[in-house]
Formats: sequence, C-alpha cells, structure tokens
Amino acid sequence: MAIKSLSIRIDDTLLDKLHVVADYEGRSANAQILVLVRDCIDQYESKHGEIGVGDRKAIKVMPPRKK
Repeated sequence: MAIKSLSIRIDDTLLDKLHVVADYEGRSANAQILVLVRDCIDQYESKHGEIGVGDRKAIKVMPPRKK
C-alpha cells in the first residue's frame, strides 16, 4: 500500500486541542488524525455500505451542513 501525504489548513486553537487529545491517547497528531479518518469512514460505510475502488466518481455532493 502506498503512503501519500495530505496537507491541511487548521487554525492554531484547533491544532492545540488536537495535540492535547493525541497526547492523552498516546499518539502523534498524525496518528490521531488517521484514527479519526478511519472512524469517519467506518461510520459512513456502516450507514451507506462499503466504499469500493472508483466510487469517488459516483459520489453525489451533499449540500453544506448548517451551523
């Protein structure tokens, strides 16, 4: 499996809070983000079914969430 990099923009406060949670869990910030992404995908797949290779092209974009 190839490992790819992804850059994100994140405000200082949110990044500081991420580091607190990651430290509490005994993980790096990067590892904590991967856990969160995996959890998000697991939740999505339990609701919508397994995501297959090439499914990205078939995704219908949902309207933005209301705040």
